[in-house]
Amino acid sequence: MARRRFIGEVVSDKMQKTVTVKVTQMAKHVKYGRTLKKYNTFKAHDEQNASKQGDTVCIEETRPLSKDKRWRVVEIVKKSQTQHAQLKEEVK
Repeated sequence: MARRRFIGEVVSDKMQKTVTVKVTQMAKHVKYGRTLKKYNTFKAHDEQNASKQGDTVCIEETRPLSKDKRWRVVEIVKKSQTQHAQLKEEVK
C-alpha cells in the first residue's frame, strides 16, 4: 500500500527527535470558486534531529510512534536561509 507523503515547513524543532511540520494545501471553495489556503500541522519523527525551524521537509505516513506522531521525516528538501548564514559564521 502506498503511503501518503506531504511537503511542508518545520514550525518547531524544540522536542527531541520530533518536529512539527506545517503543510499548506490550496483548495477551491465549492460555491464561490475562490482559491483558499488550508493548513494542517503534523508531528513527525526525525531520528537524527537534522531538520531545524524554517526547513522544508518531506514527511511520510507511518505506524503510530506515540500519542500524536504518525509521520516521519523522509528528507530535507530545502534548508532555511538563516541556517546558511549561521553555518558560514561558524566556519569563519
